[in-house]
Amino acid sequence: MIYRKKSTHSSAPGGFHRFQNESKQTVHGFGYGDYIRLRDEYGNTWRGCAERDNENTVRYRFRDEKGRSISGISDSYGIILRDEKGKTWRGFVD
Repeated sequence: MIYRKKSTHSSAPGGFHRFQNESKQTVHGFGYGDYIRLRDEYGNTWRGCAERDNENTVRYRFRDEKGRSISGISDSYGIILRDEKGKTWRGFVD
């Protein structure tokens, strides 16, 4: 039987993240791998993670200090997140 060593580093994308909803509210910040820290225009800090599901899909989850959450998924076309009120956030990673 051949064993393969599991990597300790995530293969999720890193860099500058920017998301915007229909009301033109923005959330932006930096992250690398599975840890991402964002800040919105009101000064709230959003902490989250990116987990690779398969070759083409990454799942994102964010939570702020007030307990609000945003989660979603990305594929080869872009990133789409949805908050708990049903607003859609679209974004990118540089």
